Amino acid sequence: MNTPQASAKPKELLLKNQQNLKARALLLGDRLDLRLFKIEDCLATTPLTLEVDADGGIAVLFRYGVVVLFGVKGLDEVKFIDSLRPLLTNPYPSPETEELEIHCGMDSIGVQSGAVSLDEISLEKLQIIADALSKNLVLSLYEKKVASEFDKIEPLAQELATHGQVSAGSKKLLSKIGHMLLIEHRMVGRAEIGDKPETLWNFPHLEGLYASLEDEFELIERQSALDRKLGLISDTAQTLADVWDNRQLHKLEWYVIGLILFEIVLGLYERLGKYLG
Repeated sequence: MNTPQASAKPKELLLKNQQNLKARALLLGDRLDLRLFKIEDCLATTPLTLEVDADGGIAVLFRYGVVVLFGVKGLDEVKFIDSLRPLLTNPYPSPETEELEIHCGMDSIGVQSGAVSLDEISLEKLQIIADALSKNLVLSLYEKKVASEFDKIEPLAQELATHGQVSAGSKKLLSKIGHMLLIEHRMVGRAEIGDKPETLWNFPHLEGLYASLEDEFELIERQSALDRKLGLISDTAQTLADVWDNRQLHKLEWYVIGLILFEIVLGLYERLGKYLG
C-alpha cells in the first residue's frame, strides 16, 4: 500500500444532503498507523478521511489512536473498527467514546446547547469537528490517568510530611516521573492539543467554528490544568526520589563508617595479640 500524501482526489460527499448527523469519536489505542492507506481510497489526507459505507458515512483517522465517525451505522462501525485492529499500537480494551449531534440548515455556524449548528455539511467542516472531538477524547483519557497518579502519590507526600521519610523506592518514584513525561509527549508530540487543525490553513473562514468547539470542550483550559498537574506530580516524585536517595546515601555512609571502625578494632586486636605474645 502507498503512503498518503498531502492531498487526495476529490470525491462526492454523500452526507452533505442530510439535515441531522451524529458524530461518534473513539479512542482505540496509543497509536494508529495511517501509512498503509492508498491515496485513491481517501476523501482527504490531512487529516486522513475515508468513506466507510455505501450510504456515505465517513471516518476521520488520527495517528494518536482516535477515529471519528460521521453518519456510520452500528454494524458498519463494528466492521470498520475491526479492520483497524491490526494497525493499532497498544489497543485499549474499553475505548474512550464521545458523541456529538450536528444540525444543518441553520442560519449561523457554531455550538449551541451541546450540538453543532452548520449552514451546510462540507468535508472541511466535518474535519474540524473531528479534530476538536479527538482532542477532547485524548484530554479525557489523560485527565483520568493523572487523577489516578495524584491518588497514588498523595500518601507518599503525606508520609514525608508526617514521618520525614518515604517508604517507596527511588525506582518506583522515577517510574512515575517517566509516566508523566510520556503523557506530556503524547499530548504535545502526537495529539498536538494546543495547535489548531491544519484544515484552517486552507479554510480560515472556519476559524469561528473551531473556536466554538474549543470553548465547548474547554480544550485550552483543560490542557493548562493538565500541564500544571503533570508538573506538580513530576516535581513531587522527583523530591521524594531525592529524599529516598539521600536516605540510602546516609545508610551507605554508616556502613562505610562501620567498616572503618571494624578495621581499626581488628588492627588494634592484632597489635594487642602481638604485644601480649
